[in-house]
Amino acid sequence: MSGNIAYDRREQLEKIQSGLMPGEQVIAVYDAIGVGTGFIGLTDRRVIIQDNSFVGKKIAITSIPYSKISSISMVSNKSFAGSFFSSGHIAIGVGHHNYEVEFRGEEKSKHVHNVILHYISG
Repeated sequence: MSGNIAYDRREQLEKIQSGLMPGEQVIAVYDAIGVGTGFIGLTDRRVIIQDNSFVGKKIAITSIPYSKISSISMVSNKSFAGSFFSSGHIAIGVGHHNYEVEFRGEEKSKHVHNVILHYISG
């Protein structure tokens, strides 16, 4: 079932799979680093973000249909020398809110960016 799915942790993949709509397919589930976000999942219908930053150790699972995403950004830090380096960081714009997710590795952020861009530009 998880043959062509890119993922970091099996338990995160299983959590996403347990909440799928009939016929919905998982594309990728990546572990996130930084404050708040536990992981991001991509399906053929939506983006799913686990947010660990709620008070009282509560966890929110937020589903964002691709049709509600207005922008996807690659976020990088500008060094003092003026060159850019990738932090593996993206921002997903939904209305007036941005969901920021940081990854271990540039390839994961590129993959997430490209999948979201594919679904919101179609």
